[in-house]
Amino acid sequence: MKMGMELEATRSVIDEKLMFVKIHMPWDMLCTYAEVLHIKVPIQPNDLSSRPSPWNFLSCITKKFYPDEELISKETEFFTAPFEKDRLEYFYIKDQDMFFTPSMRSRMVSHLMIRAPYEIRGKTKKFGITKLLDGGVYKAAYPLHDCRFNVPSKEEGCPNERYLLYQEWAHPKSFYKMQPLDLIRKYYGEKIGIYFAWLGFYTIMLTLAAVVGLGCFIYGYKTQETSTWSKEVCDPDIGGQIVMCPQCDKDCKYWRLNSTCEASKVRASVFPVSPHFLPLVTLFLEFWKRYQAELEYEWDTVEFLEQEEPSRPEYEAKCIYERKNPVTGKVPYTECGRCMRVSIGIGTILLILASIVAITVYRLAAFFPLKEYVTPQMATSVTASLISFVVIMILNILYERVAIWITDFELPRTKTDYENSLTLKMFLFQFVNYYSSCFYIAFAKGKAVGFPGQPVYLLGKYRNEECDPGGCLIELTTQLSIIMGGKAIWNNIQEVLLPWVKNVLFRYCKSMPSNSGLPRWEQDYQLQPISKLGLFYEYLEMVIQFGFVTLFVASFPLAPVLALVNNLFEIRVDAWKITTQFRRMVPEKAQHIGAWQPILQGVAILAVATNAMIIAFTSDMIPRLVYYWSFSVYPYGDSDNHTMAGYINSSLSIFNISDFPEQSRPLSSSYNMATCRYRDFRYPPGHYRQYEYNVRYWHVIAAKMAFIIVVEHVVYFTKFILSYVIPDVPYTVKEQIKREKYLTQVILHETNLKLVTKRMKPYREETTSSLQKLPPEELDLDF
Repeated sequence: MKMGMELEATRSVIDEKLMFVKIHMPWDMLCTYAEVLHIKVPIQPNDLSSRPSPWNFLSCITKKFYPDEELISKETEFFTAPFEKDRLEYFYIKDQDMFFTPSMRSRMVSHLMIRAPYEIRGKTKKFGITKLLDGGVYKAAYPLHDCRFNVPSKEEGCPNERYLLYQEWAHPKSFYKMQPLDLIRKYYGEKIGIYFAWLGFYTIMLTLAAVVGLGCFIYGYKTQETSTWSKEVCDPDIGGQIVMCPQCDKDCKYWRLNSTCEASKVRASVFPVSPHFLPLVTLFLEFWKRYQAELEYEWDTVEFLEQEEPSRPEYEAKCIYERKNPVTGKVPYTECGRCMRVSIGIGTILLILASIVAITVYRLAAFFPLKEYVTPQMATSVTASLISFVVIMILNILYERVAIWITDFELPRTKTDYENSLTLKMFLFQFVNYYSSCFYIAFAKGKAVGFPGQPVYLLGKYRNEECDPGGCLIELTTQLSIIMGGKAIWNNIQEVLLPWVKNVLFRYCKSMPSNSGLPRWEQDYQLQPISKLGLFYEYLEMVIQFGFVTLFVASFPLAPVLALVNNLFEIRVDAWKITTQFRRMVPEKAQHIGAWQPILQGVAILAVATNAMIIAFTSDMIPRLVYYWSFSVYPYGDSDNHTMAGYINSSLSIFNISDFPEQSRPLSSSYNMATCRYRDFRYPPGHYRQYEYNVRYWHVIAAKMAFIIVVEHVVYFTKFILSYVIPDVPYTVKEQIKREKYLTQVILHETNLKLVTKRMKPYREETTSSLQKLPPEELDLDF
């Protein structure tokens, strides 16, 4: 009240001990804080005509996929400029009550509330609604929804924007419609709007990726029955006669190759999708920059600089050291404090590395306690994948708390700095947590196992895992499908069921009457509060999914399809959640998606290398090509033409079972034979270089390295060309930005000219009369 606000206290109609304090910001205060926060407001309607779309002839069809224009009309476009109190006559003000939107008002009130002092004890100054909330003085602080989500308000002048958003956006019947982004931004602010704009754009681009992935999968599925080497595995006279060596010490048994018949068909159906898919990732990132630039202009965030964002109250409260600082003039820590924060950062990196080692050791050791109860194949694939998923979800809780604690200790200045710092830490933790098991299966498992007579042991005790009999590619696909599917199901349970159940229990325990008889503020109090981190977890969920879709798409072509289906639900679930189950969040400005943009670019760059290596080292594509072009014909083969016939027999090395060391020799055998086979390219027993790598091994290694180098260079070159050719900002947006700057300069010039003319009028009259008295030769003219 001392700062100029108008307050009104109202007792709850349900609980007499509960008081509601309603806050109103009068016009003079609105003008003051609009200038402080550099809020952009209209100066005149946009007079630049938009270019007609070449797809206008399809408007009669596409109209069905857009919100009803009779309910949500298109807003008038304006040129805007930062608000200034002294230049009111130059702004486009039709109605003072409607000039500042409700989201602008809420943002200004929130800015004042988190800085309003309430107690001073000596040198200690306490301020901000946040501390009062943490101390339990107030139970909640929130802006109000304008109406109920499923019933329009009968109050005169109520825009019913929440009701419109529910009907045309959050309702399940509108799942096929485009999002009303302008209304979302107007009601919830730019930060919420940019998230849903990014999620919708990402989902549209996933449609193209899903078509490519589904096409590759169908092609592989149709051709799996014609695969020569898969037929040889399933043939009783070929695969049925080949006895494979045990894959572990003593307890494992010999097995016939045709037991992996179904797995070999699946391997044959995996078509290398990544070279076709990765350019789409580049197109997504480049076109998103363009679309983001359009939104920046339309939503007046083009010149939203970091300097406009105020410091966090937690930062200001600890600024006790005088020191030269270009922004605040004070800093909250000394050089010693900075050293401590660097040490904490190093500790974070060490923790991440320790997590990688721990999960890798887990993968190695998971087989041993289970091997007595299940088959080795089950213990090392489906069961281990399920256990990995449970461990991942448990570690998420630990990682989240550690990341938040470290970021709080670092004490970033602004909220954007805080979110960017937390984003980087949480993504690194989640990257390790979700992807380490997949990286292990793809690039470590089965790669350094030796051969049956000389296996490799970790720490001299644990024998390195070999790939499942169906191959590591199948196990990687299993791991990806379980983690992606399980994560999507768990997240939807958290996002949909938990808020709904909490709201129902709250109303039941408090014996709440029907909402229709309660005032607006009490209805909103019954809803769930918004997390302090806001949309952080929504972004994190989608970026982790983006990693699964891009990093390992070579092994799982259907990943984009699953991601597309999930995102179609995700958009409506998030919309339903914030519209019906949560209190209205304080609107915030946002120019872009923040630190997530470079993270997406980094994942896209890494995806080129991972997919090239998966095709080269995890799949059998390169060995098959080497056999087809080199070893099926003279001088290595007997065929006159290139063929895949005989590939299976040539890809399996021979081992004499009498050469088993005592610690590895199987305890029992139901087969009467002198040799067994294993996957590798080594000389047979009896050769003067027995069990050493043969010439074909080095041919395959050379082909794999050449493939990786060629694919990486081609894809990176394509990415560079696309990035160069596609401009980040559309030409029309550049024109509109220049026009807006010109109009702003004209307004400033006219205002300053009038002000100078008004102030100089008496001096001009006096100077003119005195100059007339001087002779011309005494006048010193500059122009």
